[in-house]
This record gives sequence, C-alpha cells and structure tokens, in this order.
Amino acid sequence: MQYTDLRSDTVTKPTPEMRESMAMAEVGDDVYMDDPTINALQEKSAAMLGKEDSLFVPSGTMGNLLALLVHCQRGDEVIVGDCAHIYVNEAGGMSALGGVHPRPIQNQADGTLALDDIRAAIQTEDVHHTITRLICLENTQNICGGVALSAEYTQQVGMIARENNLSLHIDGARIFNAAAALNVDVKELVAPADSVMFCLSKGLVAPVGSMLVGSQKFIKRVRHLRKMLGGGMRQAGILAAAGLISLETMTARLGQDHARAKILFEGLNQIRGLKLGASPQSNMVYFDLLDEVQLSVNQIVEEMKKRGVLVDWAGPRRFRLVTHYWVDDVGVEQTLEAFAQVLA
Repeated sequence: MQYTDLRSDTVTKPTPEMRESMAMAEVGDDVYMDDPTINALQEKSAAMLGKEDSLFVPSGTMGNLLALLVHCQRGDEVIVGDCAHIYVNEAGGMSALGGVHPRPIQNQADGTLALDDIRAAIQTEDVHHTITRLICLENTQNICGGVALSAEYTQQVGMIARENNLSLHIDGARIFNAAAALNVDVKELVAPADSVMFCLSKGLVAPVGSMLVGSQKFIKRVRHLRKMLGGGMRQAGILAAAGLISLETMTARLGQDHARAKILFEGLNQIRGLKLGASPQSNMVYFDLLDEVQLSVNQIVEEMKKRGVLVDWAGPRRFRLVTHYWVDDVGVEQTLEAFAQVLA
C-alpha cells in the first residue's frame, strides 16, 4: 500500500534528482577536508545564513550538542525553553556528555521566551550558583505548534545576550520554514546568533545530515569535537550532494507545505470530536481529541493506517500532523476523509 505519511517531515525520502546527484558526487576524505562536495555545501550554508563558516554533521542532535560543548564548560548553565527540543528530545546529552546544566524557563504560546524571564534566569556572580554562558532559542518552535520567531524578537534576545556577555545559539532545525512563514531572508532570523544548527533531513528532503554555522573560530573548535563524538565521516560528499539540492531548490518550495497544512487544518476543523487551536504558521498541525471521542490515540493510529494514512500521537489525547514534499493535495484529501471515517 502507498501511504500518506504525516508522522514527521523526517520521513522524507530523497528525490530522483538527489539520488542521481549522490551517485555522481565527487568525493574525498572529509576528515582531511578534501571532499569537494562537502566543502561546497559548507560554503553555501555559511553564505545563505550570513556566517563565516559551517560544518556538516550527521544529525541535528549532534549539531546542537556540539554548539553547547563549544559555548559552555562543564558546570556552566544554558537558558533554554521548557518545550525546547534540546531540553526535551535530545536524551539529556548536554548534561550527560557535556556536564552542562539546563535552566529551563517557560515557552510562551507563541514559542518565545519572555524577555523578563530570560533576564531573571541569568545567574548572579555567587559561589553557590552555576555560571550562565548561553541562551538557546528554537525556530520554528516545534512543540508550540511549529510557530516562527520573528527577526525583531531574536534581535531583542541577542541584545540581552550581548549585554550580559552571553552567547546565543539557535536550534534552527526548521529555520527555512520560519523564513518562508515570515517571508523574510533567513539571514535576518539568525543575524544576532553566535551559532545556528539547521537540518537538511526534514522539510529539505535530504536523507541525512545537518549544518552547524558560526564564526571560523567556532567551527574550528566544532570540527575537533565532532571527531571526538565520532562524527568525522570520510567520503560524505555522497550525502552532501543531496544537501546542496536541498539548499538550491527545497528551501524555495516550503510555502507549498505550509499551504497544505492550512488546508488540512481547515478540513480537520470541520470534523466532530477534534479541538484545534490557531491556524498553523508552518508545516505542523496540532489538535486534541474531545472527551466525546472514545477511541484511544493508539486505536486511531491503527485505524488511520488501515486507510493508508500514517499519523503519530503527540500526547495522551493529542496529535501532530506534519506536511512535507511527499504530501500532495490528494494525500491531504485522503487524510481528511480517513479522519472523518475513523471519528464518525
């Protein structure tokens, strides 16, 4: 059976163009920094985000961890949202592998961290306290609904960081979705940041990999730590070839995914038993089951699968649907029909 898969944009498979490019990629040994395709991807990534340098890493989780390891020493503290992927969904790597202490503060409904909350979380110089080194933002903010953080807001957080001699890292796994949602150049969204991670393997359709961008000094240190973590790949240009297509073509079409998410939202809003919030800003649609729905989330998952649609729950009575390159108009209609049948 051919499924419409809305579990995540991580399920995307490479396009035929990507597969051909990967097969024909010119490669070298990237640990020696002589893989030309990797080098081209890194140069393009840095240029697109307006930073000096970048590094290809196997995953977004590794990219975020590497940033934390460079910005912080063991025992230092990072201010992070309580809904942040770094805090919730990266297996505690900052603490387990870096000895970095998280200081979670509440994410607001719009995905931001309240500026006063950030200021209040910065530790005073006291022998009893950890030393605050870093502020982390996530854009788009996943758990808050795939919402986009504006350039103006990020500038305000950057100003707080500079005033307090802190660094700013952006988990920009879907930063190009944020740029598309806000209709701004991605450079504007990351201008105040000392480092940014973004994923090639989500909405940008590449099979593997993420990019970590920052200053030349920052990336030089990241490269050393990447090797320590086992991320020093060899002829990785085979993977980078797909990433180049991600940057050249996939970043420009994300608005199509956002438009389909809105159609999906509007259709789900007509189905009895579902509670939806605000219209989606990007490619994620969150909704809850009302009490009148007797089926469990697992039962709904199984019933949807029988109808050719793959979905995943995001809580005991909550779902998240994610549109991407491989979800077309027919798939959106199929999804709405399947939910209507299952919840009838």
